[in-house]
Amino acid sequence: MVMKLKILKDSNPIMRKVSQPVELPLSNDDKNLLDEMLLYLKNSQNEEYAKKHNIRAGVGLAGIQVGVLKRMFVVYYKTDDEHEVAYQLVNPKIIETSIKKCALESGEGCLSVNEEHQGLSHRHFKITLKAFDALTNKDIEITARGFDAIVLQHEYDHLDGIFFYDRINKNDPLTQLPGEELI
Repeated sequence: MVMKLKILKDSNPIMRKVSQPVELPLSNDDKNLLDEMLLYLKNSQNEEYAKKHNIRAGVGLAGIQVGVLKRMFVVYYKTDDEHEVAYQLVNPKIIETSIKKCALESGEGCLSVNEEHQGLSHRHFKITLKAFDALTNKDIEITARGFDAIVLQHEYDHLDGIFFYDRINKNDPLTQLPGEELI
């Protein structure tokens, strides 16, 4: 199936807007969009498909990245032990964060950002997030650490018009914070 989603670039002014809450129960249009976004991520991680359709691999995608100003995002990836992480989160809210910080050592990337931004995007090492998960059709609470927490925070930031490179210290992009764990 060829997808019709178009990923907006960070230069598009809509990307800096704050997304609005999603009305529940979910409309068919919203559920279909979430399904299409999840399929996009799965296909983007299939090397053959990604090459054929000239798309980059991604692990998360927010509604705003496809031009929909709604507080929802999808996450999909497999862990090193082949465990599948998949969510269709609607109206997520981070309710708890750790004092401890972390960052991806190689830096973060984004499907909406073509240029490379060298530096550490400082994030909370552990977060607790509440949301409606359209994949399971339930209200859920996720406690995430390390990479999982980074992915959720990256997508959550999109809902507020924030990019990963906004979190990089412009004067000292590669300096770790005290006690920060590099992943």
